[in-house]
Amino acid sequence: MARRESTPEAPGSRALIVDLVRSLGPVSRVELVEATGLTQPAVSMIVRKLLDDAVIVEVGSAPSSGGKPRRLLDINERAVVGVGVQMGFESVTFVATNPSGGVLARQGLPGAQDDPPEAVVRRLADSYQAFIAASGFDVREIVGVTVAVPGPLAPDREGILEAPALPGWTGFALRAELDSLIDAPVLVDNDAGAAALGEFWSRGVSRYSTFGAIYVGTGVGAGVVIDGALFRGASSNAGELGHVSLDPTGPLCVCGNRGCLEVLAGPRAVVSSARNDPRIGDLALSDDPRHVLLDFEEISRAAIAGHQGASDLVTLSADRFAAAALTLTNLFDLDQLVLTGPALLVSGALYVRHVRDVLQSTALARRAHPVIVDISANPLDSAAIGAASLALQRSLAPGHGPAITDTSSRPQHAKGDPHLAGRR
Repeated sequence: MARRESTPEAPGSRALIVDLVRSLGPVSRVELVEATGLTQPAVSMIVRKLLDDAVIVEVGSAPSSGGKPRRLLDINERAVVGVGVQMGFESVTFVATNPSGGVLARQGLPGAQDDPPEAVVRRLADSYQAFIAASGFDVREIVGVTVAVPGPLAPDREGILEAPALPGWTGFALRAELDSLIDAPVLVDNDAGAAALGEFWSRGVSRYSTFGAIYVGTGVGAGVVIDGALFRGASSNAGELGHVSLDPTGPLCVCGNRGCLEVLAGPRAVVSSARNDPRIGDLALSDDPRHVLLDFEEISRAAIAGHQGASDLVTLSADRFAAAALTLTNLFDLDQLVLTGPALLVSGALYVRHVRDVLQSTALARRAHPVIVDISANPLDSAAIGAASLALQRSLAPGHGPAITDTSSRPQHAKGDPHLAGRR
């Protein structure tokens, strides 16, 4: 491989080395030179800076083949902590993770419900302080807090552009409001995109893989990770798989399109069909149509248990998801696809089976390479874990995607911060 010169402090080069140590580690400097095509001096300088910043650590030596043993590098799991907040109508989840995506602490709380956004944000700030105190973290360890929200983001990524699951939040400057109340940098991101990056990060997926995730909560979304970075599109709203039309003559969707995946096969659509299906009358569905996830879980449990009416509804939904997954896979030529989200906590294996069968038989590039299809190890918390990963990636591997303007005057916990040095 031809060696290419690089400025060692360039964010892209730093991100490249961090990604490779994260996914390949323990790994030697020589292996990093071979994997990146960077020169040996460039890799050595980047590695030295990452060691000084305590982002990576030396973890021993590779067996000697006659020369000097090669020192091995790995991610420093004790370097810093990222916090993710998964916010929904029914529940809010706080998660703290280490740089490998391992969950250090978790707390579930009541959701936004019908409370005014200002009241919810104050509650989030108080809950964050209590969460950090109860978990025993030093506030200097926290590199950032990312709030994962449903629906498309506003162009400035301050809050939600529009989300049927959180009425009343349209146009609310969530990031700025929360940033003013807690002592950590705050980001706001889409829950599906966050879940995709979290699955990529915690699974140790290679940055050279094209990785996708379909996230199913109250709505449906997707995220794609390319070259280690979340593909965002023009306004950070790429991946709205729920609004891919499967039937142009189908029912009207809230987005203005017809026959979208979300309106045909999402949890809300399945629950709505169940309420109108006389075969489902024996299930204990709630009286409140806003409790979509609780009702979808009830239907899913019945389907798994062999209830014919529930099974028919869930199977039809899974078939339609498989059709949408095929479109996503063909568009991005995915290597790997993970299904995740709280709606798939019970029926995820059924959806994976349908998606896998379709991709194995009809994916355009199936003869060139297989597409691995899996269910998340933690579908319930995947958006929160991913949100924490976004905060960690921003700090440890800057250079992935567009920079995020931070108006806070507080010191930012990024590369080179004194509090990171010496942490092993």
